Amino acid sequence: MSIILRDRITTPAAWIGGDFKEDDSWIHALSQAEIAVLDAALSGLEARGRTFPHFTRDDFPLGPLEAVLARCADDLLNGRGFCVLRGLPVERYSDTQIDTLYYGIGLHLGEPVGQTPRGDLIGKVMAVGDPDDKQTRVYETNLYLPYHSDPSDVVGLLSIRKARQGGLSSLVSVAAIYNEILENHREFMGLFYRPWYFSHLCEDQPSLSPIFSVREGRLSCRYLRQYIELGHEIMGQPLSRVEIEALDLFDRMIALDHLRIDMMLEPGDLQFAYNYAVLHSRNAFVDHEAADKTRKLLRLWLKMPDTRPLAPEFPGRNGFPVPAGAY
Repeated sequence: MSIILRDRITTPAAWIGGDFKEDDSWIHALSQAEIAVLDAALSGLEARGRTFPHFTRDDFPLGPLEAVLARCADDLLNGRGFCVLRGLPVERYSDTQIDTLYYGIGLHLGEPVGQTPRGDLIGKVMAVGDPDDKQTRVYETNLYLPYHSDPSDVVGLLSIRKARQGGLSSLVSVAAIYNEILENHREFMGLFYRPWYFSHLCEDQPSLSPIFSVREGRLSCRYLRQYIELGHEIMGQPLSRVEIEALDLFDRMIALDHLRIDMMLEPGDLQFAYNYAVLHSRNAFVDHEAADKTRKLLRLWLKMPDTRPLAPEFPGRNGFPVPAGAY
């Protein structure tokens, strides 16, 4: 089988934003009964003196909600590549309880992995970094966050607080981007299958990876332009004119209005996206002045037990090793 696709992708993963104008099946609103199941699982852990992350999936039974999460996992791996759970009443829980609930839900989808060299299993997505420093992780600012994939099978975001203005979440299908390039700019396609240096792949130095990769007929993608540019800069390998033109094209295809789906993650919404099939972004935002009201999301990176096979030149990335004694 070829390592390069030649035909248009027509699977459910090749969606465009307009497909969801009359379809909200990707949203599951948590019922009061399902919230009660989560509360019971939390209470059971607390009664045994267990909190995040010192428990397993079996310690956190979710009854009928397990079937909902199984459908979400199937959508991630074999369907559209994303799902949203809506309505977790985050205001009623302490920070420790929220971490425990979020981690417990994550365990029913996959294995949470480290997000920093310290091995943080839950990341705080807040505007705390210097936007003028190239080493600043892009999610640590309030600027526009370009479309990208994270170095894990799945990325989860739980909204705790919204910004005063902006911060809209956006998703785009990798297969839809591919279809646009195939139809209108086929001459660039080979460049996206060649290796590029990526920084911030949970390694000390940039490493090589293609942007597009195919295994067993399924297209996967890894992308964040800032980290490609930084990777080539660190390695002393300047991008050529044609490579820059190819990245410019990729960015234009991502930005096509009809491809994306936008959503405001309200407090209590949980969004999960499969990094090989979906790129995610958010627009710039203006934060509240009071520190206890600033925009805050919690992030999970998950390793999926049945993730798709990946080509040797496109190795899976699943965070940082969690150091012994980190928790």
